[in-house]
Amino acid sequence: MSTGHISSELPMTWPIADAPPSDWYAIYTRPSHEKRVVEHLALREIDCYLPSYRTTRRWKNRCKVELELPLFPSYVFASFPWLRRARVLEVPSVLSIVGNGREPLPLSNSEIGSLRAGLELLRAEPHPYLNIGVRARIKSGPLTGFEGIVVRKINGVRVILTLQQIMKSVAVEVEEYNLEPIGALLC
Repeated sequence: MSTGHISSELPMTWPIADAPPSDWYAIYTRPSHEKRVVEHLALREIDCYLPSYRTTRRWKNRCKVELELPLFPSYVFASFPWLRRARVLEVPSVLSIVGNGREPLPLSNSEIGSLRAGLELLRAEPHPYLNIGVRARIKSGPLTGFEGIVVRKINGVRVILTLQQIMKSVAVEVEEYNLEPIGALLC
């Protein structure tokens, strides 16, 4: 029986032409559940990205094993219209969508695109979040425009790139000529 009431609920699927715009968001997950969250998001046809890196670990029995681990532990990136966030939040092991209070903090398409392209070409590894140090901007190459903190190592120059939204950092090897200082001289 119809009551003549017009439903204010949003449709579950939109035709491509009428789909609301999608932004990228950082999804906070239970520790060590990133790959499982990506599988569930893929089943829901939600575009997602899990940056990873390869590392060699030595077990107690002295066996070496090569592992592929998340570059940003407990975080997955997903692209979806904000109005459809419930589909993401109902995924098992998803704890929240990163934001400041009740407002989400979307990432730009160019930021995710640069991150994807840059991490494919450069060797990256996790690095503790840093708040101080000499800041520099990458002026050419796949990570152009990203800013970070310069750290010198014996075998070259590394830049610690920080994603403020999730307070995580990665160390990336960069040629010194691809850096320009921001407000301070490079050491």
